[in-house]
Amino acid sequence: MAELIIEVLCSTKEIITVAGEDYPAPMVKERFMQISSSHIEYVIECLDRNTTYVRNIKRYMMATLFNAPSTIDSYYAAQVNHDLYHPNN
Repeated sequence: MAELIIEVLCSTKEIITVAGEDYPAPMVKERFMQISSSHIEYVIECLDRNTTYVRNIKRYMMATLFNAPSTIDSYYAAQVNHDLYHPNN
């Protein structure tokens, strides 16, 4: 993951494609600069729970890292809600 983050941050491209969408490189780099150890733990947890076949792991990892800062809070809030209302599961 560290190598992928570094690759994105060092890219000289003007446009970076993430999950099939083109984004301005400065925007993608800014999002990747927000990634913390908590985000990496979150991505690893999501990967552990994934049961579908991933054909291109690099593209998949790039998308999960890119989305981590904007999805982590909702993910853990949903987990807490599930645990509160389904304590025996």
